[in-house]
Amino acid sequence: MERRKALGLIAATGAAASSFTALPAFGAETGRTAGAPAQRRATAKGGYTFALDKNVERTSVRFENRYGIEVAGDLYVPKNARGKLPALVVSGPFGAVKEQSSGLYANEFARRGYVALAFDPSFTGESGGTVRDVASPDICTEDFSAAVDFLGLRKFVDRERIGAQAICGLSGMALTAAAADSRIKAVATASMYDMSRSMSRGHKDSYTLGQRRKVVDYLSRQRWIDTQNGTFARGSHEVPFDENGDVAPSNRVLPKTLPADADPVTASFFDYYRTERGYHPRSINSTTAWTATTPMSFFAFPLMTNLDMLAPSKALLVAGADAHSRYYSEDVRAKAPDAVDLVIVPGSDHVDLYDRKDLIPFDRLDEFFTKNLA
Repeated sequence: MERRKALGLIAATGAAASSFTALPAFGAETGRTAGAPAQRRATAKGGYTFALDKNVERTSVRFENRYGIEVAGDLYVPKNARGKLPALVVSGPFGAVKEQSSGLYANEFARRGYVALAFDPSFTGESGGTVRDVASPDICTEDFSAAVDFLGLRKFVDRERIGAQAICGLSGMALTAAAADSRIKAVATASMYDMSRSMSRGHKDSYTLGQRRKVVDYLSRQRWIDTQNGTFARGSHEVPFDENGDVAPSNRVLPKTLPADADPVTASFFDYYRTERGYHPRSINSTTAWTATTPMSFFAFPLMTNLDMLAPSKALLVAGADAHSRYYSEDVRAKAPDAVDLVIVPGSDHVDLYDRKDLIPFDRLDEFFTKNLA
């Protein structure tokens, strides 16, 4: 099944977008498969989907980006650290929060001797922004540089040894930030996604020109609806089509319960976001959908157009051999071979690299940052 018909977009149901409402309080969502165990597990870990390493200290922090939006983060520091340490800005999948995959990565890097800052992108999670659950390729990219600002002012951070680690949909923003901000000396990605390309062209560029125009028309008309209602409707950020070729958005990224005939991509995302493995009530992917007009800016402003500016910084892209998103990393590698290396993980799909520590090549990532943040 094509990616635009996966991920719980459920084109066949024709579910309409609903008016914008606040996210449920922590642990408050109902009607969800395996909901209670997931909520209990997250609560038992202080709201995190992973255990904090005994040799790592975690501190909640806040900092502003250059648009004046307060960004919420968790700072992970090795206990008993001495001197100035290398540091990493860490951001997770598009629609995830710092208590999920990005925190797990930050925790592991701190265990290995880095200062690591996992953060919620603007307008999501605990970060600021008046309209909730909206995204911008510009502002999401800026959040990485704002995190570098914050790290560079810590007395225990060597500001000449700052890198970035991003997962899934925020990876395109990390690469874009590194190409525009020379303070980011190295960037690594896992299960990299180009959200501008995905939203404006579909999985593997499958949208026809006619479909792209239909999506633009749907988004444009949705602005009238939002303006008239004084609300922001929810809708698919990767817009699907039904059997008749009509736009058929859903007001959830993932279904509340997994259909028996779910395709493998939807099933793998569901297994992370909608079960005790990775569920978090502030995660858009776990509970709801983005604002319906979110794709507009991603149509207008492509990411990674200046990859030729990445050098002399280096990038390492990690992708699962069986991942539906593998082609994104391969295409970036082909576009910037002098600056980008690619690691393919056998026996791994896209979501495995969110939290499967037996598959995530942390030794290879550590080696990469050690060399390029020297």
